[in-house]
Amino acid sequence: MGSSMASGTGWIPENLDPARPSPARIYDYALGGGHNLASDRAVFDQLIKIQPNARQIAWSNRAFMRRAVLFMIDSGIRQFLDLGSGIPTVGNVHEIAQKAAPECRVVYVDIEEVAIAHSRLLLDGEEKAAIVEADFTRPDDVLKHPETRRLIDFSAPVGVLAIASVHHVAAEIDVYSAFDRYREKVVPGSALAISHFTADFENVHAKEIIETVQASAHNPACLRTRSEIVDLFGDFELAEPGVVAVSNWRPDITPPTGVQPEEDGIWAGVAVKCPSRISSTTAERTDS
Repeated sequence: MGSSMASGTGWIPENLDPARPSPARIYDYALGGGHNLASDRAVFDQLIKIQPNARQIAWSNRAFMRRAVLFMIDSGIRQFLDLGSGIPTVGNVHEIAQKAAPECRVVYVDIEEVAIAHSRLLLDGEEKAAIVEADFTRPDDVLKHPETRRLIDFSAPVGVLAIASVHHVAAEIDVYSAFDRYREKVVPGSALAISHFTADFENVHAKEIIETVQASAHNPACLRTRSEIVDLFGDFELAEPGVVAVSNWRPDITPPTGVQPEEDGIWAGVAVKCPSRISSTTAERTDS
């Protein structure tokens, strides 16, 4: 996409409508990144009025991603599939992983044009990481992509990440079948990390937040319940402490400084594929 990027602002595609906000860029702004536009910042300013701790929610989610990646590395995982990766802004997966274990390989997956454009720019010359332009709810488009095949060895454990991405999948799309496919594809020792925005937290105005983003960016969204999010892990074994408020998942500091878990607005967890839980169809699926 390098030839289609605007001069001087290489991460912005030429055909971008600067007046249309992007969820990926709004999140980038929330994290303090530099890949956002005035339209994105205006939406986030609205979100701050609705939810004063909106930036803390974003930071708590990003901190969970780092802890989940390091948990997977401690478990022996050295390759990662990041579904709905967005703009690989502040503290992205390959930087976290490769700092801990330089041999780590990462495949980012996204469908949003701005996320793809900036990812390609950031990953230019990076042999152990790549961006795949695909809809992660269509698993075969991801799993059979040449870059996925180049970087991921599915005969070894894989860390699959879906960090703040599944709530952008509309309710009418069968996201559960998609995650069945990812779970079946990977071998025992693999892990799945999910964080998901929800309306379960009384102190978080989740519906109003989602409605505000949808009205501006015209993106689908679905605020699933904790039970619905747990179902995404299927028969994988949840690591302690299970699916919890995002800042409560193995925090670095106990209790996390300045964080109120009842104001997180996000459920999060990590689960591992155990040898005893292999389904009868797994062997067939991993060959496909």
